[in-house]
Amino acid sequence: MRILTYTSLFPNATDSNHGIFVRNRMLHYVQRYGHELQVVAPVPYFPNVPIFARWSRYSQIPRQEKQQGITVLHPRYLATPKVGMMLYGWHMFLGSLASVKRLQRCFDFAVIDAHFLYPDAFAAILLGLVTKRPVIVSARGTDVHLYTRLLGIKPLLRFVLHRAAAVITVCQKLKDMILELGIPEEKIRVIGNGIDLRQFYPGDRLAARRRLGLPLDKTLILSVARIAEVKGIHHLIDAVARVRRQRPEVQLLLVGNCEDSAYLKALERQVAQANLAGAVHFFGSQPHGALRGWYNACDLFCLGSAREGWPNVLLEALACGKPVVASRVGGIPEIVVSADYGLLVDPPHGESFAAVIHTALNKSWVTEKLVHYATGFSWDQVSAKQESLFQQVVPIPNRRSDSHRDFKP
Repeated sequence: MRILTYTSLFPNATDSNHGIFVRNRMLHYVQRYGHELQVVAPVPYFPNVPIFARWSRYSQIPRQEKQQGITVLHPRYLATPKVGMMLYGWHMFLGSLASVKRLQRCFDFAVIDAHFLYPDAFAAILLGLVTKRPVIVSARGTDVHLYTRLLGIKPLLRFVLHRAAAVITVCQKLKDMILELGIPEEKIRVIGNGIDLRQFYPGDRLAARRRLGLPLDKTLILSVARIAEVKGIHHLIDAVARVRRQRPEVQLLLVGNCEDSAYLKALERQVAQANLAGAVHFFGSQPHGALRGWYNACDLFCLGSAREGWPNVLLEALACGKPVVASRVGGIPEIVVSADYGLLVDPPHGESFAAVIHTALNKSWVTEKLVHYATGFSWDQVSAKQESLFQQVVPIPNRRSDSHRDFKP
């Protein structure tokens, strides 16, 4: 089967971690079942104007690149920051149309695999109508949790979900919310993300700390997440300040990129006001392949999100033998199903996190049990569920032909 993955959530030459979970999911799938994959990952058009660093970086993304043998196209589309969101889907469609039509001539894809319901999947549905190909859409989290509350976007989500050949959600919670939009249950399949067990596994804690230059004699709490308010970083800082009143050896390690400079400055003020200088560390974005060292270096993993879909970081930490503490939102309770693997916080704020972190640090965890549980979420198991669904939508794979050749933009 030839598959076209269409999504703005995909790594690129300037950000190797962006949408890494989508690339990992699809690469494992096509490699396991012998399918062929090409990707269209649209990016906003913006000129190279250094004073607008957040937006001008898009100009540095190449129009086409190769990633692990997969052709990835990056057509441009018009995105007007903070205004005109109802038009984003149309802009993305129009910006991608010529590239997708040219691609179809040399790579006759059988199905479009779209990730993120709006604007990505909206544009993909329109592209499916033009190319006469079915579209499978995947809901990731924010596209349901947040966008269903936007009066102008909610009807567009319904359009996408009704027109899609099938809908994938990464957790049951998202499926339940989509059912409330009137989408038939038989159209929706819950397929969570997986992890690469060859990449995430236990290692020596002190050796990991030495490699990373971390203190050997402290209790280290790790969080891997975007430095954004929705990820509840401020709650974790507040919690650590409270925990340190009884356990002054506790330190917080924050790994993740930050695009909200105002929020970062607010966090830095919070750290200073709480006298946490030297106890809270911002390490920025780290390559996904390097995260195993960070997991192995910590004593406890925490995630303080206000909303989530299916956060892979929890499974990655568990696979490295680390217990987790996380807010009871989205698909997290579907991952942390037992107090043998981690503890949930409800409601997510500093005081409640501090209480649960105290409990977790005093609890005896069985590393082997944590690791064994994580092995139940391998990419092979995820790919098997995907194969079943894709074969239902496209039961007869399209045949190879002489027209299959490298794409020329």
